[in-house]
Amino acid sequence: MKKLYTNYIDSFSGLSTEIWWLALITLINRAGTMVIPFLSIYLTEDLEISMGNVGWIMSCFGLGSLVGTWLGGKLTDSIGYYKIMVFSLLATGFLFIGLQYLTTFKSLCLGIFFTMCVADMFRPASFVAMSAYSKPENKTRSVTLIRLAINLGFSAGPAIGGLIIMHLNYSGLFWVDGITCILATLVLLIVLHPKKAKIQDEIKIEKPESAYKDTPFLIFFMAMILFAIVFFQYFSVMPIYYRETHELTELQIGLLLGGNGLFIFLFEMPLIKWLERTKNTKVSLILFGAFLVGLSLIVLNITHWSGILIIGMLLMTIGEMIAFPFAHGFALDRAKRGNQGEFMAMYAIAFSIGSIFGHNAGLQLAERLGFDNTWSIMTGLAVLCVLLLFILKVYMKKNLR
Repeated sequence: MKKLYTNYIDSFSGLSTEIWWLALITLINRAGTMVIPFLSIYLTEDLEISMGNVGWIMSCFGLGSLVGTWLGGKLTDSIGYYKIMVFSLLATGFLFIGLQYLTTFKSLCLGIFFTMCVADMFRPASFVAMSAYSKPENKTRSVTLIRLAINLGFSAGPAIGGLIIMHLNYSGLFWVDGITCILATLVLLIVLHPKKAKIQDEIKIEKPESAYKDTPFLIFFMAMILFAIVFFQYFSVMPIYYRETHELTELQIGLLLGGNGLFIFLFEMPLIKWLERTKNTKVSLILFGAFLVGLSLIVLNITHWSGILIIGMLLMTIGEMIAFPFAHGFALDRAKRGNQGEFMAMYAIAFSIGSIFGHNAGLQLAERLGFDNTWSIMTGLAVLCVLLLFILKVYMKKNLR
């Protein structure tokens, strides 16, 4: 037991102080994203909006993410990551508070689009900040630490969110979400300054390759869009499935989703450190992770016993634990060949595109074909994702690059 504890602590060694501060800011911020898992339930039950229209609202969510990611990348290159991070966190806090006052379909489409546009400006800026604060050999583990912060916040967020809804209402949820974003801004202003960055991995390339001409990266990009479409079912369709098919309460939904984050917090860093020591390539590990995420959906059709929800969540959790850090690492590796900002923006945009189509498609399918057929179709997309990653693996081995 002592050795296990020592190995766990050792997996965090060598990371810079600034990365730890960035992780803390991310933790505070993500603890306040408790609105998002309950957004589809809030829209369908409290505001009585149809699942079809909720699908279009969630597409605005994804479109805002896409625009915000692109704009954040452009502004980060022109005025720096620090200013963008401060603006994004602070403005998002006030925008989340304001969302509770929007009740019509059109106003919600515009409000959620604008909120996500501002919120996801933070993503490319944080990628650059992480790169600046991290040593080259620690970048995969730095990504993992940030993910741990995200998931620790996400594990606490839904559980706290469920309690807030039960004892207060959805209005209280929006207030808490906004306030946590503002608190994250204050921590950022106090403890993290761009002058503290020690860029360890500055590489100047005379003739950088374009991400749009990098064949392996384009295959990877398409695979990540499919992966995102499947993965995002857990943030829009799945909460409604839990509620309607298995009749779970908001607190139970929050605890189930929160268990995902807690499991990742406890086991992802040691798992990643162990996997880094194996001879598996990043693409092989991403492939296996995508396979597990697809499997997590199809098992739901085996039985309507509610215990299968825990099995499905466990499969999805292990899948994302493996896929996300190594996908980010693969993108960073390809970025070293050319314009880093362009590559990392495309990587983030793949998930924004997945969000645009994933939420809407899942909700539309669930309303018209039912949940069981939706899970089968999404599993089919996961199979396509795995196939693309297999093609990428063969291509990389054949071309040795």
